[in-house]
Amino acid sequence: MPVSYTPPPLADYALLSNSRTAALVSRGGAVDWLCLPRFDAASVFGALLGGAEQGQWLLRPADPGARAERRYDGDTFTLVTRWTTATGVAEVRDCLIVPPHGHEPDHRVDLVRRIVGVGGVVTFAQELRLRFDYARALPWLRQTGDVDAPELTAIAGPDAVVLRGAQVDASDHVHRGEIAVTAGETRDLVLTWHPSHRPAPAPLDVDDAIAHTEDWWAQWAAHIRVEGPHRDVVVRSLLTLRALTHRDTGGIIAAPTTSLPEQFQGARNWDYRYVWLRDASLTIEVLLAHGFQHVVEHWRLWLLRAIAGDPADLQIVYGIAGERDLLERELPSLPGYRGAAPVRIGNGAATQYQADVIGEVLSALAAARDDGAPEAELSWPLERALLRRAEAHLDEPDRGIWEIRGNPRMFTHSRAMVWAAFDRGIRGVRAHGLTGPVTRWEEIRARLREEIDSRGVSRDGHFVQHRDTDAVDASLLLLPIYGFCAPDDPRMLATVAEIERTLMPDGLVLRYRTESGVDGLDGEENPFLACSLWLVEQYAATGRAADARALLDRVCACANDVGLFSEEFDVRAGRQAGNMPQALTHLALVRAATAVSRTD
Repeated sequence: MPVSYTPPPLADYALLSNSRTAALVSRGGAVDWLCLPRFDAASVFGALLGGAEQGQWLLRPADPGARAERRYDGDTFTLVTRWTTATGVAEVRDCLIVPPHGHEPDHRVDLVRRIVGVGGVVTFAQELRLRFDYARALPWLRQTGDVDAPELTAIAGPDAVVLRGAQVDASDHVHRGEIAVTAGETRDLVLTWHPSHRPAPAPLDVDDAIAHTEDWWAQWAAHIRVEGPHRDVVVRSLLTLRALTHRDTGGIIAAPTTSLPEQFQGARNWDYRYVWLRDASLTIEVLLAHGFQHVVEHWRLWLLRAIAGDPADLQIVYGIAGERDLLERELPSLPGYRGAAPVRIGNGAATQYQADVIGEVLSALAAARDDGAPEAELSWPLERALLRRAEAHLDEPDRGIWEIRGNPRMFTHSRAMVWAAFDRGIRGVRAHGLTGPVTRWEEIRARLREEIDSRGVSRDGHFVQHRDTDAVDASLLLLPIYGFCAPDDPRMLATVAEIERTLMPDGLVLRYRTESGVDGLDGEENPFLACSLWLVEQYAATGRAADARALLDRVCACANDVGLFSEEFDVRAGRQAGNMPQALTHLALVRAATAVSRTD
C-alpha cells in the first residue's frame, strides 16, 4: 500500500472492543486506529488521522481485485470479513480478546487476526507500520522468534508489542510478508501489547481466547429483550454502549476516537475518549430501561470516586478512571482525517461550567432508585452535595449542553435541567423517605419554572435557545423527556414547528444555527443524529406515529453496514461525520426505537 494512503469514508470502519480499548478496522482490511492499553492511551495505529505513516496494520488479499463482505459474528465484536478473489475464498476474523476474570488489565492486550481458508487458495499481503505515542515515537524493532515461531518485537518508551504468527521482513520502517491459505486451513496473527519493563507475555491460546471472548459478549447480549422496528440496529446499539464502557472502572466514554471532523477540512475536531457525566447518565437510564440493573452500581461507584471531595470542584467530563487533568492540546504529529486539522487530545470542556449536568446525573440516580436499586451509603449524601452546588450557582449563565466556546448564556435547556435536579431531589424526599431541605428545594423549583415560563418562551409561543434570542435549539426537545412539560404542551408543539422550519433543511435536525455565532467557532456543521432521534420521541409522544417512523427510518439509513453511527451525518454528501461510534447517538437510537414500538 502506498504511503499516500487516504483514510476511507468513516462508514467503512467497524469497531473492535474488549471493553478496555477499541480498534477501528476498515473494509479494506486496515487497522487504522488503536490506542493501547486503554481507550484514552496514545495510539499505536493512527492512520485514521493522517495516513499509513501514522501507523497501520494492513491484512488483505494480494489480489487487487478481491471483493470483501463483512459482518459481526452474532452478538459479539468479532468482525468477519469474507474475501473473494480470482483464486479462492477466505475469511479474516478480527477481535480484541476479552481476558478471563481476574486478568490484570495493565499486563497485556491481544488483537487477533485469524485467517480461515474457505475455498481454493488465497494469498494475503500483510503490512505493519508501528508508530507509538500518536506517531511521535518510531519503535526499536527486532526479530525475536525463530523459523517455526516467528516473532517481531517493538519497543518505545513504556510500551512494547510483539507480533506472532507470520514472518515479516523490514524495509524502511515497514514490515511486510505474505500468507497463503487453502480450504480448511487456519493461520493466526496475534499482536500483543505489554509494558516494556515486563517480559513479553506467553503466546496466546487463540482457540480458548476467542471462545471466551465470544462467550463473554454472548452472555451479556442474552439479557437484551428488544422487539419492534429496527431490532438489529437497536441490539447493536446496546452492544456498542457496552463496548464503550470500561470493564474495570465503569467509566462510559463518549466515543473511542478523537478529532474526527464535524466539518470536513474544518477545525471542529474534539477528543471524545472520556467520560461525560451527561452522556454516561443518559446511557445508564437506557440500560436500566432494558433490564441491565446490575450495571448501575458499577457506574454509581465510578461517579462517587470521580467527583469525591468538594462539590465545587465538579467537572462535566473526566478520564476513564476519574482523572481530572484533561488538558487540551494539539498534535502536529497527526495531520488529521483527510486534512481536518488540528488533531486534539484532552478536552477543554473539562474546565467549563455546564449547569445542566447535575440534572442529568440526579435523573439517572433517581431512575435507579425508582427501579428498586439498593440505596448506596454515599449516594444520597452525594446528591445533596450536588444540589448545594446547583443552588450556589443558581443564577450563573453557563456553556450549555453543546459546550459552546463563546460567551456563557442563560440557556433554556440548562435552566430546565437545573429545575430537573431539584425535582429529583424533592422526589427522593417525598417518594422515598430520604432527608433534605425539601421546602427550600420546592421553592427553588417553583422559581425556576416561573423564570423559564416568563423568559424562556418567545412572543410566538415557542421555547427559545437562551434569553437573548428567539431562535430554537434542538436541546429543547429534551424538556418533555425530563418532565419539565408535557410533550403536547402548546409551547412544545410550537417549538417542534419552529425546529422543523429552521433546523431541518435536509430532513435531519441541526443542533442550532451556527451562523448565530453563539458557539464562538468558525464554520458550519452537519445534522446531529441524536437530535433527530429526540424528535422521533417527540413525534411518537404526540400521536405523529407516521412521522416518527419515517424519521427513525431516515436516521437508521445513516448507520453503516455493521450498524454503527457517528455523531453527525452530512446529508448532501451522504457520509458520516464526527467521532464514531458515538455513544449519544446509539443511546438516543435505542430510546427512539422504543418510543416508536410503543406506538405500534
